[in-house]
Amino acid sequence: MSSRESDPHESDPLQEQEPWADSGLELSTADSTDLHIESPAESDVETGRFPLPVWMRESSKTFHWKWVPLPVRTMARSFSTWSKGPHPPQIQSIKPLFPFIQEAPLKLVDRFLPKRKHKAGALAALYAGWILTFTLILHHSASSGNIEGYGQPSPIWCGANLWSGGNSCELGGNKCRPFDNAVFAFSCPADCARLKIQNPYAVGDQEIVYNHPLVIGGGEGSSPSHAAADPIYRADSFICQAAVHAGVISDSKGGCGVVSLTGKQRGFPSVARNGIRSIEFDAEFPKSFTFKSGVSSECGYSDPRWSLLGVTVTFTTILSVFTSSPAAFFGSIFTMLFFHVGLVSDPPNISDYPSLTSLIIGRFLPAAFVGYVIYRFCVRRQLAGLTAQFEKTILWLGGAWVGSLNNYTFDLIPIQRLTPHDIQAQPGAILALCIIVITIFFIALGQIWYLRLEGRFLRYLAVYAIMGAFLIICVAQPTLNLRIHHYILALLLLPGTAIQTRPSLLYQGILVGLFINGIARWGFDSILQTSAALLGDGQTNSLLPNITAVVTGAVNNITFGWMVPPEPYDGVSILVNDVERHRWYRGEGAPVYRWRRDDNRTEVKEYFRFGYMIGSAAADYSKAGIWDATGNWTEMPPGPSR
Repeated sequence: MSSRESDPHESDPLQEQEPWADSGLELSTADSTDLHIESPAESDVETGRFPLPVWMRESSKTFHWKWVPLPVRTMARSFSTWSKGPHPPQIQSIKPLFPFIQEAPLKLVDRFLPKRKHKAGALAALYAGWILTFTLILHHSASSGNIEGYGQPSPIWCGANLWSGGNSCELGGNKCRPFDNAVFAFSCPADCARLKIQNPYAVGDQEIVYNHPLVIGGGEGSSPSHAAADPIYRADSFICQAAVHAGVISDSKGGCGVVSLTGKQRGFPSVARNGIRSIEFDAEFPKSFTFKSGVSSECGYSDPRWSLLGVTVTFTTILSVFTSSPAAFFGSIFTMLFFHVGLVSDPPNISDYPSLTSLIIGRFLPAAFVGYVIYRFCVRRQLAGLTAQFEKTILWLGGAWVGSLNNYTFDLIPIQRLTPHDIQAQPGAILALCIIVITIFFIALGQIWYLRLEGRFLRYLAVYAIMGAFLIICVAQPTLNLRIHHYILALLLLPGTAIQTRPSLLYQGILVGLFINGIARWGFDSILQTSAALLGDGQTNSLLPNITAVVTGAVNNITFGWMVPPEPYDGVSILVNDVERHRWYRGEGAPVYRWRRDDNRTEVKEYFRFGYMIGSAAADYSKAGIWDATGNWTEMPPGPSR
């Protein structure tokens, strides 16, 4: 009798198929009399083993899902298997290009600062150097500038003006007095010409839409108290943009000047000068201004944003190159960029630095908490163990600067606010949004692939499913509107960048910069906003008065009539040449208004707009009807204005 000695390295064929063995089902073999299912693999035929039939595998593993069609179950099983990624997971890490060069700064730090307390002292010295340099330059800018005879100029933001639209200045503009015989010195920051109006703005019968500066007039004036060559601007023009248009200040550096009110003016021609084309208004307006000539060179004011940009870029670059700790790197960069954006590169619309500093500190505290969450779940995983110092500086820090300077880097994208109204109204916004969505889609595909390789795709898929469900709930709110601020967009996309790859370094830096810019500039605006808050001073598509009778008397008077306003409106406001001239309320006599033209204004056309009121607040106005110099009346076109 012969015996076969077992090889200890030889495994049992049945035990290799653990899933089948554990199922409690008996495998069919070539020697058995049971039903055999032919296997397409020759190796299985030779060994006498066959896999379980598909229907048996389905019934044993997916019994509770048997109502789902088999192709769907097969596809779902394949997707689940693919989503789990390779085994073992392939953790991504960046191998530095030219490691001797990129790791040299860390070796220098370890050589000259071997102990932890030495590194902490060097980091504290770096902080002190940045704070001292930053505050000295900022203080010098805030206190510099003096115009002989007018004193230190008052800082104003780029959108400051002397007249508010609609009926904000009340009847006859009394709330916006004085109209004449007043001067004041001012200083403007740099790059004010880039400021555009966000909502349609009515000037006579024109509607100024997005991406246009608000400068009205600028032609030679006719005031007896000023030189004939002085440009005259309507009072609702942005002062800083008008100063750039007039050549009083430099748009690239800012500057200061002296505004002089010139009272009532008739006719404001359109003039192209210094890169700005002004808006024409061919009627009379009660308030206007010009600039005192010959004072800008005596001011000594210069906007500090470019000098401070060089300072902060230098300090953040040094810190990035010589720091290996993800916590020290992220915390320092986050803080420096936040205060740079909030105080210098894109500050809120506040003129004095004490109030601005107080506001930025108030916004920084909650932002720092969110920053810790970003670090804990996104940044730490990406930067841990990274020794490619120069790649980190170029990709992550460079991307953070791109995102933080959003008002420059992404300014050419014709999307100011991610709202349906703005996207439909802004020229080119739909195309730009499509390009952005497609770009994000392909970037997401790349990030999904790396997450799958690391075996984390399903977890992140669950996270984004929760985010998507939350957004759907927000959209479903009946009286609120979803608004995706760019800081919210950054928070939505940041989890997908928690991978140590070169593209992820760039993406994460940009998104962190966008978050910093959004909070420092605008604060934590709500993701859900009412229609009124969303539109701001824009058109609300409210009801418009029905002007039922227009009676002209020769060329010097015209009479209007209208129906009694429906609830909830209780009055009617009438603008003549963009100035409120009459208010009528229910119960205050007949709904009739007669406007008489002065004898010395018979050669000038006039513009009339009508809007309902609730209390003293006006809703939308109609578009302008025109009463020309010959006494002919042109009806208002359909639609609202503001």
